[in-house]
Amino acid sequence: MEPEFHDDMTFLARIRSSLPNLHRAERKLGAFLLDFPGDLASYDAQELARLSGVSKATVSRFVRRIGFASYETARRAAREERQTGSRHFLAHAENVPHESQLATSMQEEMQNIVWTFEHIDAADLDALAEAIVSARKVWLAGYRISHSFAEYIYWQLAKVVPDAAIIPHAGESLGEHFATIQPDDLVIWIALRRRMANTDLALDELQALGAQIGLITDDGSQPDDRAKWHFRCRIETSSPQFNHASVMSLCHQIVTRATLRAGLAARTRLRRIDEINERLKEV
Repeated sequence: MEPEFHDDMTFLARIRSSLPNLHRAERKLGAFLLDFPGDLASYDAQELARLSGVSKATVSRFVRRIGFASYETARRAAREERQTGSRHFLAHAENVPHESQLATSMQEEMQNIVWTFEHIDAADLDALAEAIVSARKVWLAGYRISHSFAEYIYWQLAKVVPDAAIIPHAGESLGEHFATIQPDDLVIWIALRRRMANTDLALDELQALGAQIGLITDDGSQPDDRAKWHFRCRIETSSPQFNHASVMSLCHQIVTRATLRAGLAARTRLRRIDEINERLKEV
């Protein structure tokens, strides 16, 4: 009996739903793709058949059994699901040879950084730096992996601007902070894969509040006109983890330019912080 699918079922959900009803070779391919779904997104049917140890005819039957009209349709679905940010799609059955892993990783890292800054206007970075030093308060926001980059920017800016805050902390709601945001505030929102479901709602709310928005995302996100500045970072990699070197490089550019733009005020603040830390024996 052919499986039935809802239109909103993901590529992987279709495989899991179909697996008990598949023939032996098809089940072998399904199990393979649950481990390496990115291989369908990356390879043609002939190569996928070779990697999984089944025939090309089995591949064709399989994609129809899980509800796709053709291999290319299934491939598009896998690519779209990969764009949502699942690390599961980064693993491949044929790994980079161990002796080449470091060189390959460094090459990917440099390519990601180059791509990122080729798509960034330096004038936008300078304008964001000016907004940082001019804002009444700077808010750094992000969830999951994005929270760590928000923390990095916060800890650097805390030495430069008089008032900065990172949100949300554990157990807090955004509303507790959004209620105090004013139009002369700046919010730097970091939303890397996978984006939280409330991201669009939060950006809509910030836009309604009149705050300036700086948005940092991965390159899978489309340009967002709700943000005054939107920086897209490439994080692609052949490894099982996204490569966030371009994100860290961008964060460094932001805090460096803001520090330079703050000028004497920043130098004075840094000196006072060091003097107090010396008295408190914290250095």
